[in-house]
Order: sequence, then structure tokens, then C-alpha cells
Amino acid sequence: MAHRDDIIRQTEEWLQPDAFKDYNPNGLQSEGKADVRRIVSGVTACQAFLDAAIEDNADLVLVHHGYFWKGEDQRIRGMKQRRLRTLLTHDVNLLAYHLPLDAHETLGNNRQLADILSFQRARPLAPGGLVWIGELSEPMTPEALSAHLSQRLGRAPLHVGTGPDRIRTIAWCTGAAQGFIDEALAAGADAYVSGEISEPTTHTARECGIHYFAAGHHATERYGVQALGERLAETFGIEHRYIDIDNPV
Repeated sequence: MAHRDDIIRQTEEWLQPDAFKDYNPNGLQSEGKADVRRIVSGVTACQAFLDAAIEDNADLVLVHHGYFWKGEDQRIRGMKQRRLRTLLTHDVNLLAYHLPLDAHETLGNNRQLADILSFQRARPLAPGGLVWIGELSEPMTPEALSAHLSQRLGRAPLHVGTGPDRIRTIAWCTGAAQGFIDEALAAGADAYVSGEISEPTTHTARECGIHYFAAGHHATERYGVQALGERLAETFGIEHRYIDIDNPV
């Protein structure tokens, strides 16, 4: 058993959330019981995830996408009320980390995605940055890379754009990071991978000569919370389980 505050203190020592200007508050978003025996992690604190975590006897839920995003309706009603009522009724802690969990150089989504996809020499373009770059172990055709992404992530990516017949250098950023395609171009990448795509991304990829793969917001961000949850479990001698709630986006 571990104390909630010790878990938070250690997590924030690792992730350094104060270094980020984020879109939501990082850290403890809803306070529950002080003693934690079991962490359940997931990508998003949706109702289906909360119900599954409580069924699994979670004392603390750890997610990448929590609540209280900038610009959203701050009133506690409807879906938000039901979610918070679930947490408060069952005295379960909600711990959420967004950009800090994308960027961390060992536990973060970008690092973990590189490991899942076997990208070589994976590194951020800038210290602490969100866009990473690396190389494929062997050059791949766009079709082969698309098949590789599909096989490793369990979701067929959307491929747009034009570029080299053989892809070697690859840049990536998980989630809704299609806007960083310009950074990938500036770095000389043959291809860029993120989670989502928007209408202008297609034209940028076509006109600037880069392959773009939208591999899924959820699909690319499943791995950071798992790595962090496992590290916390090892550090504090408690239990951890990851629950995946499928999302086609």
C-alpha cells in the first residue's frame, strides 16, 4: 500500500508538469482515498473506463486525457457530473497528465511509440520538445510502413502526401499533432506520423513532398500511461492494470 500524496510527488518529480503550458490541469484532478493499493490506467477518463476501473477495484485511476480543459463549459452537469459523481461516490482518485506524458524521454508517449514501432535513434527535435525524429532500421516503401503501423498499432493508418519512394528518416508526435508537420519538414524527415489529421494537412503533405500517416489519436497514446503505471507499481510495491477502451479516432 502507498499513500496517494507520495505517488503524486514521485510522478511529478519524474514528469515535471510545471515546465509545460498545458490545456488542462496536470496532476490530481479529483481527490479520493489516501491509501492506494491498485492503480488502473487508461487513455481517457470516459465513463466506460471509470466503470471498468471501479469494477477492477481501483483506488487511483491514471489517465492521459482527464477533465477541465480550457474553453470547456465549467458547469458540473450532464456527462461531467456523472463522471465526477462516479469518482466521488467510490472515493477514487483521478490523476491526469497531458503534455508532460507526451514529452517525457523514457515514460512518454513519443518514446514509448518509438519502442512499439522499432524506430531507431529516437530523440526529440529539441530538448523537452514534443516532436521526435528517428530512423527506420531499413528503408521502407510507404505501403510497407503503412502495413507496419497497422500491424503494431492494431489500426490501419490514413496515408496522404508524396515523398521519397523509400522512407528512412521519420518524425512523429502522438495525438492531435498534425500541425507539427512543418517541424517535420524543417527537420528533413521523409515521413511524419501523428494521431489525427485535419484538412490542411493533406495539402501540406502533397505540396511539400512528405509522407503523412494519421495513425490514430487513441492508438498512438496508449503507451505512456502504461509505462508510468508500471513504473509506479514497481516503485511503490502496488498493483497496476491498464484497461483499454477502444476509440477509432
